[in-house]
Amino acid sequence: MKYMLLIDSNKRDWDEMPTLWSDQDVKVMVEYMHDLNRDLQASGELVEVRGLTGPANMKTVHADDDGEAIVTDGPFTETKEVLAGYWVIDVASEQRAVEIALRVSLTPGPGGRPTNQNVEIHPADAEPPA
Repeated sequence: MKYMLLIDSNKRDWDEMPTLWSDQDVKVMVEYMHDLNRDLQASGELVEVRGLTGPANMKTVHADDDGEAIVTDGPFTETKEVLAGYWVIDVASEQRAVEIALRVSLTPGPGGRPTNQNVEIHPADAEPPA
């Protein structure tokens, strides 16, 4: 069964990351993520993975009453959390998806302490309702 794992990030923490994370902290985190991705690829469970750029680089789009696009920079002003990245995995069970999500949540942060970040698990095999 396919699942999408979504990593939530706090916008404030994202913005403060350059001052809170040392270069070594970032290196350890990136190596941890690369190891996870290699393990999932080797097991045949990885379908797709993407890290996303920060909120300063995103756009929000919605239609106006005439069907024209209104494009704004960044997330909505009231947004506190942003999507930091995602995996699409194909695993044998929901329990396996939980195991992988736990591993993501244990990603090392400053000083090697786990980030304990939220990871959403969404089944991705479901057909849309007719």
